[in-house]
Amino acid sequence: MKDLNSSVNTDPIAEARRYEMNARETLRVNGKLNTETNRYDDPKYVRSAGHFLWSGVLIALEAAFHVKSEKKKQKGKDSRVDIEDYVIAVNKRDKKLLGLVIDAYNITHLCMGYDGIQDREVCKRGVQIVNAIIDRCEMMLPVAVA
Repeated sequence: MKDLNSSVNTDPIAEARRYEMNARETLRVNGKLNTETNRYDDPKYVRSAGHFLWSGVLIALEAAFHVKSEKKKQKGKDSRVDIEDYVIAVNKRDKKLLGLVIDAYNITHLCMGYDGIQDREVCKRGVQIVNAIIDRCEMMLPVAVA
């Protein structure tokens, strides 16, 4: 019997890249780009791609920064990590990355993921920003000793 956990990728950067590839594939295969207007016809697939992209960002940030909820620290309650927690963690170590994270949040999570903005250039920029974040997070990870 096949172990289900063996197929799970343990490298968070590779996993983040897999999410980014899934987003591109979703737009390419299902997005139905209208070349006349340079817009995707179906916002459903733009939303899916936006969620994939934002998830990839969160995976990469978690790997590089090990973000914990600030609310949990303050109130002693079990609280989810939110965008403010990521902003605080990133701001402490890499202010250049902070701008990319905020842009990724606005473009991939809000514009694409929630609003379903169908403009191809917006989606293209979202993919570029996510790749830049993943690359930068990869550089921040400690090098594994073989």
